[in-house]
Amino acid sequence: MKNYSKKNYLEKNSKNYKRNSESKNSSQSQNSFNENNLSSNKNFHARKPSNKKNQFNQINSKDKKEKNFLSLSRRNVSYKSNSEFSSKKSDNYHQQKLNKKNFDDWIWGKHSVYEALNSERPINRIWCTSEIISSEKFYILLKDLKLKGVLVEEVSWNRLSQLTFGASHQGVAMQLAHTKSISLNKLIDLSKTNCSNPIIVALDGITDPHNLGAIIRSAEAFNCKGIILPQRRSAGLTGTVAKVAAGALEHIPVSRVVNLNRSLEELKKNNFLTVGLTGDGQLAISEFNEKSPIVVIVGAEDKGISLLTQKKCDYLLRIPLKGKTSSLNASVAAAISLFHLTTL
Repeated sequence: MKNYSKKNYLEKNSKNYKRNSESKNSSQSQNSFNENNLSSNKNFHARKPSNKKNQFNQINSKDKKEKNFLSLSRRNVSYKSNSEFSSKKSDNYHQQKLNKKNFDDWIWGKHSVYEALNSERPINRIWCTSEIISSEKFYILLKDLKLKGVLVEEVSWNRLSQLTFGASHQGVAMQLAHTKSISLNKLIDLSKTNCSNPIIVALDGITDPHNLGAIIRSAEAFNCKGIILPQRRSAGLTGTVAKVAAGALEHIPVSRVVNLNRSLEELKKNNFLTVGLTGDGQLAISEFNEKSPIVVIVGAEDKGISLLTQKKCDYLLRIPLKGKTSSLNASVAAAISLFHLTTL
C-alpha cells in the first residue's frame, strides 16, 4: 500500500512538473513573441520618422541645388555682362589710344613697307625684327637707308605690337617724314651758296616735336641755311613737327646725321664756328661779335647740351636773365639767339 501511494505520488509530481514546464515554456515563448512584436513595432514606428526625415532632406537638397543653379546662372549672366562691359571698355580705350596717336604717317606690313621703300618716299624711322633685317628682301634696302641717315631700329615682335597698338605689322613698321633729309656735305654746300656767313642750327636731344617745330620755324624766319638732327635722341620730321613749323619745313633743308659730334668736326673743317647755348656759359650772347659761318647748338630744356658736345664747341654762350626764372624754353632760347646772331 505504501509502495503504491509512493508510486502514485511520483507520477503525480512528474505530471505536475511537466505541466508547469510546459506552461512556463509557453509563457516564455509568448513573452518572446510579444517582445519581438514590440521590437518590430518599435522599428516600424522608428522607421516612419526616419523616412520622412530622409524625404525632407531630399527635398531640401533639391531646393538647395535649384537655388545654387539659379545663383550660378545669375552669376554667369552678371559675369557675361561684366565681361562684355569690360571688353567694350577696353575697345573704347584702344580706340581712344589710336585716335590720340596719329597714324597718318605710319606704314606697316611687309608688302606695304617694301613698296614705300622702293618709291623713295622720305622716311623718318623704321622698326623691324631681326628676321626682317636679315632677310634677302630687306637687307640691302635697310643698309642703304642707314647710310642716308634714316634710323633703322631692331625691336622685338612684342615691342612692335605695342608701337602699333596690336596691328598686323608682320615684323616691320615705318614712319614717313614730312620732308626728305639731305646729307651733311650737301647741306654745307647749299649753305655757302650766295652767303658768306651762313648760320646752321644743330639740335642736341630735342625730343619734343613741338619744340622742334618751333625751332625750325624760328630758324627759317631768321634766314638760317639748314637744320642738323641726330638720328637718336631727337624728334623726327613728323606731321606734328610740320604743323608746328607752319610751313617753314618746306623752305629749309634738314640733315639727319648718325653722330652729332663727328658732324661738328666736319663743320669745323669747313671753317664753321661751333657755338653752344647754355645757362652756364662764360660769355654773354650780347658780347659775341664774331663774323663767320656759325653752327648754333641748342640742347634739351632739362639736360641742355651734353658734356661731350660742349667740349666740341668753340664758344659757350648764355642769355642773361634778370628775373627769378633760371632758364628758358629751348625754342625761345633759340629764337633769341638767332635774332642776335643774324643782326651782327
